[in-house]
Amino acid sequence: MALSRVCWARAALWGSAVAPGPFVTRRLQLGRSGSAWRAPRSSKLHLSPKADVKNLISYVVTKTRAINGAYHRFLGRHFPRFYALYTVFMKGIQMLWADAKKARRIKANMWKHNVKFHQLSYREMEHLRQFRRDVTKCLFVGVISIPPFANYLVFLLMYLFPRQLLVKHFWTPKQQIDFLDIYHSLRKQSHSEIIAYLERASALVSDARLHWHLTDVCTKVQNGTQPTAHDILALRECFSTYPLGLNQLQALQMKALSRALLLTPYLPPPLLRWRLKSHTTVIHQLDRALAKLGIGQLTAQEVKSACYLRGLNSTHIADDRCRAWLGEWLQISCSLKEPSSPRRSVRRQQSSSRLFHTGPRLMVCKPCALYHIQPAFFLLRKKDRGKGRKV
Repeated sequence: MALSRVCWARAALWGSAVAPGPFVTRRLQLGRSGSAWRAPRSSKLHLSPKADVKNLISYVVTKTRAINGAYHRFLGRHFPRFYALYTVFMKGIQMLWADAKKARRIKANMWKHNVKFHQLSYREMEHLRQFRRDVTKCLFVGVISIPPFANYLVFLLMYLFPRQLLVKHFWTPKQQIDFLDIYHSLRKQSHSEIIAYLERASALVSDARLHWHLTDVCTKVQNGTQPTAHDILALRECFSTYPLGLNQLQALQMKALSRALLLTPYLPPPLLRWRLKSHTTVIHQLDRALAKLGIGQLTAQEVKSACYLRGLNSTHIADDRCRAWLGEWLQISCSLKEPSSPRRSVRRQQSSSRLFHTGPRLMVCKPCALYHIQPAFFLLRKKDRGKGRKV
């Protein structure tokens, strides 16, 4: 037995052809089940902890995507209407989150480089303006969902009243067109009221020339004729003092103007006046930035959005006509000089913006003509320091 072990050891060490005895063979067969006789482990099992975590995350992400895809196919096959709303909602959240990140980046650059709002580019200014309005709407929804179990009611209200409670990111393409038409119809309802006030106020204008111009423009608008840019610019002095100055307006007139500009009219008069001033100032700053950029640099959607903000229902108008309308608008806006006194800057921008809302003469329908003159009585209040006189 000892000899057999010696022979087996020599064979194992030097490759001898001597065969081990039956006892040794049996001992070897029994011993191969131990750890010393296992096959070497795969190199994949000897990864670093970071690699193991990455593989685990990749596996979880892959499985999650597969499950999410199967869930979407299930909803689209069995609940097509709910799936359409679900898709719009998810895309809306993604777009709103992207807008928030972009707004944060713009604000960070403003703080870093000490840049004011009116010094930004047109697209950055427009993005911040629209994002502020969207956030205001979302904050209202968040406030009403604070009470316990109120979030379930909020979801139902958002489904029943998407125009009032949701921003445009959560509207379907059809809803976007329908809701913009509804907003414009609400905007047009105040035009006749504003024109009527202009007619009553024209009797209080002391200057005979301005009185005649204002009466003539009101008559043209009521007859469906578009006032020219010259007609509108001739009324600048009329809107700097009583009775058409912004600080002299009554609460009813400011409410009508707020409705025409899609601003809430349910505020105290001081807040209404402040809101009109700030809104028209922003529009004036946007106009100056857009004139610097050039209308040709805007996409078709940006042109339609710019026209709609300034009072034209551009959802059913061709792109070339929208660009022509916007070009005439900027022609009027750029005719007002930039104020040199910081203290009077806000008042001048307010008046210039009020002028811009009179708009040029592109559309031939009477409602649009009403809009072109209705904001003039608050958009034309500006002091031009070019010759030291009010315009």
